[in-house]
Amino acid sequence: MLTLYSYPELFGVADNNGYGLKVFAFLRLCKVPFRHEHILDASAAPRGQLPYIDDGGETVGDSDTIIAFLTGKYRLTIDGGLGAAQRHTNLLIGRMLDDLYWVMSYSRWKDERYWPAFRDALLAQHPGLKEADLVKAREFNFQRYHFQGIGRYAPDAAFARGLADLAVLANVIPASGYVHGPRPTSIDAGIYGFIANIYFYDIDTPLKQFVAAHGNIVRHCQAIHEAVMAKPAA
Repeated sequence: MLTLYSYPELFGVADNNGYGLKVFAFLRLCKVPFRHEHILDASAAPRGQLPYIDDGGETVGDSDTIIAFLTGKYRLTIDGGLGAAQRHTNLLIGRMLDDLYWVMSYSRWKDERYWPAFRDALLAQHPGLKEADLVKAREFNFQRYHFQGIGRYAPDAAFARGLADLAVLANVIPASGYVHGPRPTSIDAGIYGFIANIYFYDIDTPLKQFVAAHGNIVRHCQAIHEAVMAKPAA
């Protein structure tokens, strides 16, 4: 059976990383059967990054590559009705979510105002974790942030980037339905992957404050959450 390998769940969200949750949501929306294995060690993953899948011995990494692979192999039609302009919009939103990822990660691991709450939540929900392991992961992330660039921002400047991304989403997500109509498509799974990792977290960052203040974003997140967290039919 297809297996998705991704980071552990947190605050009732199936993966505490936006990219893994994006793939999880995509698989559930497409009703593709799969096993979900939560791991922390990404050394066996393609490019050393999570998420990745193992499908009959074929290993595929990178969330967009995974979705493209699954769409082709299983002839998934979730995006079948989209035109060229809509697919271009999806690409633009996806690239913006890449930017939002760094701000979200920064808020958890680097910002001293929110790091303790994130650390304590992980340790409380996953007793097998050791604080020393999280400290090591934090130091690794500091290096990533420095070379990516977000680590050279002051906290308020970093959040300003994320809030600008969320402001765009607030104008893209409709008051009802989904980005491209009455049914969700892959971009809705992508948006959910990141928004759920803000909205459902019991950590009151400026990102969460923005999301909670926008009913259309909350409605969209809750609708996808209910759809993908429902127990699959036997």
